[in-house]
Amino acid sequence: MTGQVRGVQLARLLGQWHALPGRRRSPDYAALAGAVRGLLADARLPLGVRLPAERELAEALRISRTTVTAAYRELRETGHLASRRGAGSWTMLPGNHRVASTGLWTPLDDREMIDLGVAALAAPPQLLGAARAAAEDLPRYLGGAGYHPTGIGELREAVAAGYTARGLPTSADQIMVTSGTQHALDLVLRLALAPGGSVLVESPTYPNALAALGSRRARITTHGLSADAGGWEPDLLLGSLRQTRPKLAYLIPEFQNPTGHLMPSALRERVVAAAHAVGTDLIVDESFVDLPLDGTELPPPTATFDRHSRVVSIGGMSKPYWGGLRIGWVRASAPQVQRLAAVRVGMDMSSPVLDQLVAVHLLGDAAAIVADRRAQLTAQRDALLEALAHRLPDWRVTVPRGGVTLWAELDGPVSSALARAAEEVGVRLAPGPRFGLDGTLERFLRLPFTLPAADLVEAVERIATVRYDLDRTGRQRWREPSVIA
Repeated sequence: MTGQVRGVQLARLLGQWHALPGRRRSPDYAALAGAVRGLLADARLPLGVRLPAERELAEALRISRTTVTAAYRELRETGHLASRRGAGSWTMLPGNHRVASTGLWTPLDDREMIDLGVAALAAPPQLLGAARAAAEDLPRYLGGAGYHPTGIGELREAVAAGYTARGLPTSADQIMVTSGTQHALDLVLRLALAPGGSVLVESPTYPNALAALGSRRARITTHGLSADAGGWEPDLLLGSLRQTRPKLAYLIPEFQNPTGHLMPSALRERVVAAAHAVGTDLIVDESFVDLPLDGTELPPPTATFDRHSRVVSIGGMSKPYWGGLRIGWVRASAPQVQRLAAVRVGMDMSSPVLDQLVAVHLLGDAAAIVADRRAQLTAQRDALLEALAHRLPDWRVTVPRGGVTLWAELDGPVSSALARAAEEVGVRLAPGPRFGLDGTLERFLRLPFTLPAADLVEAVERIATVRYDLDRTGRQRWREPSVIA
């Protein structure tokens, strides 16, 4: 159990629950139950949290207790609430669900689902060859204990060479190999952020980064990104740094997740200077740096402008290569890497040697693999854009210059309702509120173009069907979303 939510808190989360699409055909108790299910699906209401007593919630919502009683009863019947007399009621999910690797819940019977919640590609064909070569290399390491807290030397050298090739001279001592980019972020937060520390993030931003910050009980402030191609408002971003003086700032300058924006070189330099002036350390997430499209030229790495060890860069293999290969890294000063290694020893000791050897071979063939990925993503992006223009012409989309996602502005604040409806026709979506803090962003939807073009076109067809029917449909049978990555 994660705690208890008070009546006024739940009322704030529910917002205008009685004005949701389909409300006219649903009684009050059903609309309230549906709104609570929506909060669970969007992860704005945690699993295992105790809900307020019926009387308390009724007073907070200014409705009858009978309505709340009926709503709680429906939630118990659908498997979203467990109650014990005299002890209260706790949120849960139906029994035909399992916990996914991120802690989110996913249905067991989702094989036919077109999953647009995960922004990641299938493995490249070169992976099998890299795995065979890695297995042949493995005997060189079998004589030792196998623990390498900062990573095996040849992988650290390969990652360092990649930074150097981008114009940022880097030595292997400045690289720490991790079990994925999310693990890299978690380690940096453990080292650099005390519980309750202040952090500035973009809005929208990567949901799992918000989860990592939440686990540190961080005090989060946001810089809102504009919907146009510019993304960051320089004066507002720099002003936020100077006014809030956060301990950390988490930024995604290369093809920002979910918007796809690319931060210009001049702003990178100004952000690093402003961060140093106010004592803020920058965590720069470079997950998509290998995926510029349309010949887009990348600005210098943000750490290029760092003269005071204020910038810690994180990246990994998940987006350009394969999410199943859990290899990430941190680039920082050599002393910071050693401190990170000391933190890591108390957690998981090191990343698997075999996986690291696979990564070495993939990076050795990076030019060919990444070129193929870019061509694949360009074709899939264009197919998705064409389908959206044809079937959902009122949606606004800024064409990203790289990365793997579109950030669509919808024709109304219906993102969460649309995601629920799309589940019924076999499409899993990541609604806009998942990428923010306070339940806003209902006018937006992240659409990755990592699936085959035919699947993307079919998904848009299904989405368009439920979008046009959304305001006229009644209450729908509930399904929960899966992993968002």
